[in-house]
Amino acid sequence: MKLQRMRIEQLRQFCKPFVLDNLQPGLNLIHGPNESGKSTLVRSIRAAFFERYRSTAVDDLRPWGDSAAAPTIELDFEHEGRSWHLTKSFLQRKRCDLKVGTETYSEDDAEEKLAELLGYQYPKRGASKAEHWGIPGLLWVEQGTGQDIEQAIEHAGDHLKSALNSMVGEVASSGGDDLIETVRSQRDTLLTGTGKPRGDYLKLEKDRALYEAEIEELKERVHKYQEQVDRLGKLAQDYDQAEAERPWEEAQRQLEQARAQYQQVERLEQQQAQEKATLAQLQQNYRLLQQNKEHLEGLSRQLEGRKAELDRAERDLATAQAQTPMITGRLQEARTAYEQAEKQRKLAGLLQTRERLEQDVRRLEQQKQVLTQNLAKAKEYHQQLEQARQQARDNRIDSAAVKNLKATANQLNEETIRSRTIATRLNWQLEASASLTLNNEQLTGQGEQQLLEESTLVIPGMGTLGITPGGEELASTRRKLKTLEDSFAEQLKTLGVASVEQAEDRLSAFESAGRAQKHAEDLLKSVAPAGIEQLVSQQSEAKSELEKAKSQLQATPEPDQKENVPALEEAEAAFVQAGTALDKAESDEREHQATLSALKQARDNARTEWQRLADEEKSPERQQQLQQITTDLANLEKQQTQLQASLERREREIREARPDFLKQDIERYQNAVNHLRQTQENRGRELRDIKVRLEAWGAEGLEEQLNEKEAELDQCNRRYQELHRRAQALDLLLNLLTEKRQALTRRLQAPLQKHLNHYLSVLFPEASLEVDEQLRPGTFSRGSELGQVTELSFGAREQMGLISRLAYADLLREAGRPTLVILDDTLVHSDSGRLEDMKRILFDAASRHQILLFTCHPEKWQDLGVPPVDIQASKGNHNGT
Repeated sequence: MKLQRMRIEQLRQFCKPFVLDNLQPGLNLIHGPNESGKSTLVRSIRAAFFERYRSTAVDDLRPWGDSAAAPTIELDFEHEGRSWHLTKSFLQRKRCDLKVGTETYSEDDAEEKLAELLGYQYPKRGASKAEHWGIPGLLWVEQGTGQDIEQAIEHAGDHLKSALNSMVGEVASSGGDDLIETVRSQRDTLLTGTGKPRGDYLKLEKDRALYEAEIEELKERVHKYQEQVDRLGKLAQDYDQAEAERPWEEAQRQLEQARAQYQQVERLEQQQAQEKATLAQLQQNYRLLQQNKEHLEGLSRQLEGRKAELDRAERDLATAQAQTPMITGRLQEARTAYEQAEKQRKLAGLLQTRERLEQDVRRLEQQKQVLTQNLAKAKEYHQQLEQARQQARDNRIDSAAVKNLKATANQLNEETIRSRTIATRLNWQLEASASLTLNNEQLTGQGEQQLLEESTLVIPGMGTLGITPGGEELASTRRKLKTLEDSFAEQLKTLGVASVEQAEDRLSAFESAGRAQKHAEDLLKSVAPAGIEQLVSQQSEAKSELEKAKSQLQATPEPDQKENVPALEEAEAAFVQAGTALDKAESDEREHQATLSALKQARDNARTEWQRLADEEKSPERQQQLQQITTDLANLEKQQTQLQASLERREREIREARPDFLKQDIERYQNAVNHLRQTQENRGRELRDIKVRLEAWGAEGLEEQLNEKEAELDQCNRRYQELHRRAQALDLLLNLLTEKRQALTRRLQAPLQKHLNHYLSVLFPEASLEVDEQLRPGTFSRGSELGQVTELSFGAREQMGLISRLAYADLLREAGRPTLVILDDTLVHSDSGRLEDMKRILFDAASRHQILLFTCHPEKWQDLGVPPVDIQASKGNHNGT
């Protein structure tokens, strides 16, 4: 097949008709720069054959921006002395016409005629793909795919085998089939398809394995017998040594010691629980005293009610008093004794109250002194804190922004230096009276300037020169420099500084103020954790309580030293005794005169209650009781503090004793005792078991059994070896016969191998390349090197791919099939030496095939020996016509 002429129109960049004619029957070198249309011409040839004329998946053929185009391709070629003319249009005008000599075909018939000629097929739907391209897909190499040949061979495989069969004919014979089947049948009685034993051969193999397993088991038992003998001696030695050392007794001693330590901790925990209960009781008493204090403070309201009750009781009693003078006299005596006892009790309470107030005065004076000192320090620290805060406010600045500013400054500096290295330099050296004007700036004498932007140079008396610094890099640098300058100025403005150094100074001052502020805050918290206001409040409260305590002390009369004041407990007892006597007198009165007694009791009770309330309200007694409750509350607070300190101290003792570790020690030592005792018991038990086991094994005659099994195994082995040798012989014979049959198959590969060797000897004189059963290049050997073609370098694989395609073309030509080789920018990864060899190969192949070589590097092919075709020049010629 010889392509003579092609014409394309409305196809990609070729909106107007373009003709490529005068194509030679051998080698054609077609060149042009990038984007000149080389790949478009290759795509046009492929579309003319591979794509259905009615396909909608060929939008890539449409000229850019022309939706109404109808890409059209015309091809003229010759095959076996007959002229073929193909015209195919796509998209807007779908048409296919083929003329072969005097015969004409159209539409689908024309496409099927072409597919039958070249050996490919059309897709059922969609765009044509590699699996449809057949022989042309193997011989027409697209740009960048020269090294990928495996898939192309696979897709053209059926056509290649058809060509081989037509050349070689039927070389396989069925003469040896019966022999092969006979050998295979006999082999299959002994071996499976994968070479595994079967039948008697398999049974003997299993019997042999069974004998070997039984012998191995007997050997293992004999070995275990010897091990048990050794184990018996070792166990006896360990048992005697443990009985002598008795390590479990030392573990038991450590266990008892750990238990004693843990019991001590438990006693501490019990004491802790008791004191916690005591603390809870004190807290309960404290709440009750608070309630009593609130109750005493409400006596005024109770006094009015008691006065009304007393008036009623006196009116009721006056009616009956005349009848009871004697009872009244005795009752009065009892009351007198009661009042005297009450007086003594009050004097004792007064003395105790003064002692408590004196202690309160001393405590409050000390507390006031401490609070005054802390307040002075707190004010000093607060002043330092405010100074640090003011310094922080004056120097506040964002550290991240300062960091970004420094980075921008560095980038600006680097970009400025870089711009100076690539900028256009203008040097001048003028006469004393001469001058120039650059961008409205007068230049005199000598000097130099760097130009980053377009400038104007005025030469007096001559004219104006425009200077435009060249290079995309300079323009980019100028834009980047302007961006960095704007960003740097904006960041300085945002931070309110004039320079990076000023920003760093402010940041340093700001961070120093932060550290000073933190230090002042820590000092202030050390003397005033709750703040100065709380400290002032505490000082005021302490001062108020001190003045109140002093006032109470002054208001509390001091008992006369001459009076014999009993202790409070004794006075309380005497008071209770007097009350009991009074109750007895009243009880006697009630026994004689029930009504009078009841009235008297009611009057006395009302008077006593009213008098008590009145005395408490009018006399210091009420204040004394309040003071007593206050004292009791203070005592309870002190006791609670002491208990809490004791609880914390004991809690530390418990924590330091680590009861959790003590429990673990107890468990560990207990486990050790149990383990040591159990180990010794196990040794004794194992000693007894081994002795019994050895006696039993000694009676079984293990060595006699072993000898018998070894004799049976020897007999089985002899029979097994007979079948094994027969199976190996049959398998070898079958392989030899099969290889002979495969040698016949290799005769099919010989023509292709011959053509491959023809080209390979030029590129690699000492190398060989084998073709596999699928007619693909496989194992490649060169000297001592051996490997697959896919393991070669990219350039070598590209070269091997091309010579393989040329070998397939020679094979197809000998079979009478049409061949056309198209190479689009191939061999671009070849070095000069290899490229020279490939030129010899291409020139040789061109004597048998038409080759279209498209390239954008014509200088590399100028010694190819054929006139080159310049696509750009062809465009001009056709446009001119």
